[in-house]
Amino acid sequence: MKIVFDCRYTRIGRHDGISRYTAGLVTALAELHPVTMLISDRRQLEMLPDLPFALASAPTSPRELFVARQVNKLDPDVVFTPMQTMGTAGRRYPLALTVHDLIYYSNPTPPREFAWPLRLLWRLYHTAWWPQRLLLNRADAVVTVSHTTQALVEKHHLTTKPIVVVSNAADVLAAEGVPTAGDSGPVARAAAKSLVYMGSFMPYKNVETLVEAMPLLPEYTLHLMSKVRPADRARLQALAPDARLVFHDGASDAEYLEVIDSATALVTASLEEGFGIPLVESMSRCTPVVVSDIPVFREIGGDAALYFDATDPRALADAVEQLEDPKEWFRRSLASKDRAETFSWASSATALLALLEELAQRPARR
Repeated sequence: MKIVFDCRYTRIGRHDGISRYTAGLVTALAELHPVTMLISDRRQLEMLPDLPFALASAPTSPRELFVARQVNKLDPDVVFTPMQTMGTAGRRYPLALTVHDLIYYSNPTPPREFAWPLRLLWRLYHTAWWPQRLLLNRADAVVTVSHTTQALVEKHHLTTKPIVVVSNAADVLAAEGVPTAGDSGPVARAAAKSLVYMGSFMPYKNVETLVEAMPLLPEYTLHLMSKVRPADRARLQALAPDARLVFHDGASDAEYLEVIDSATALVTASLEEGFGIPLVESMSRCTPVVVSDIPVFREIGGDAALYFDATDPRALADAVEQLEDPKEWFRRSLASKDRAETFSWASSATALLALLEELAQRPARR
């Protein structure tokens, strides 16, 4: 069986969410079965495993509508893509595509850095469900990264195709010179009074609630790890001028690990997510998570996480204060580590391979 894995969404230089999903999954899948990667730029290979590859046009190219004609030449038995936008005109192979989330239907504000024509198109696309249905029904199967997203796809009747969960996961975080997670002990970690946020500053991320909670936790420092626009930084600082906010503006893996491993908790107040990689990353390092009470975070955090109303800064502060008890912090730390181990690229690759083997036995939709 020849598997072609669409890796053209891999970022150059540093992963984003979909790029990390691509790299983690293709690496694990290749340990189970030979894989040919489809790329659009040789520089993407720096972020991918050492596997056979083929070049095709970029997914943002006007040629994307007919990219299947390029893929046909590879004579694949089955193709997997980590997005739902891969062109299918003229394809001669079974195809599984992926939908990560439906966030922008309920939170339609486009990324602030987009030019206004793109922002307008973004909003128009997310005013109706039928474009998504057209995209998803072009494939032979649909993959989602969480059971929460699967339930939403089913709720809105977005596809008539089989839906399989191939869970997102987190890379095993390690960096030279960074102590093993938990070395500082439960008493020190509970007393650290340090909180970590890893994620963007999009409106649905609701970082404002995190910042508004900080005056209620005056002894705590909030570390915001991701790159931030000057306008967003100024806006957040204005919400709580006296809060202890540290903007890392894009931390290295080593810096991120060092902050996580010395923190009381990772926090996030997202209104909606398709998954939540930072939760798994934090829990895998034995650092508890305090997160908004939304379905996908319940799916990930289980009984290990502490939950709060995403619109209530006081509820967030109360949850964080529970971890000041070293026994409670230690209990949550152990539970977090156990919970994180349920999400792995190996188990996700096993689920994906089973789907691809099934699809390879079917005639492709022409």
